[in-house]
Amino acid sequence: QVQLVESGGGLVQAGGSLRLSCAASGRTSSSYYMGWFRQAPGKEREFVAAISRRVGTTYYADSVKGRFTISGDDAKNTVSLQMDSLKPEDTAVYYCAVKTTFVGSKYDTSNYDFWGQGTQVTVSS
Repeated sequence: QVQLVESGGGLVQAGGSLRLSCAASGRTSSSYYMGWFRQAPGKEREFVAAISRRVGTTYYADSVKGRFTISGDDAKNTVSLQMDSLKPEDTAVYYCAVKTTFVGSKYDTSNYDFWGQGTQVTVSS
């Protein structure tokens, strides 16, 4: 089991920045990818970014590429999401997730095994 706790959400004006953090505990050695997803009201949960824990390769949704940066600290078992140039359409609940295998797409929510409780990000126009 892996437990995930997100922090850092809040209210920000368009063009502003926020930094989300996710602390992992438990069987963290089983984590191959750590990712961030988001879900806006009335919409499906969608991929935002992911990082390969062993290699450090990063992956981004086209909608956030160039504005968001994912990073990980294996020693602290944390993953962060720096969000810059925020837009109102970035408003959503953001979730941290862990993928414990290489099987399946890292972009697909169904391939992640453990999830945090989510943190709200609201961007005002």
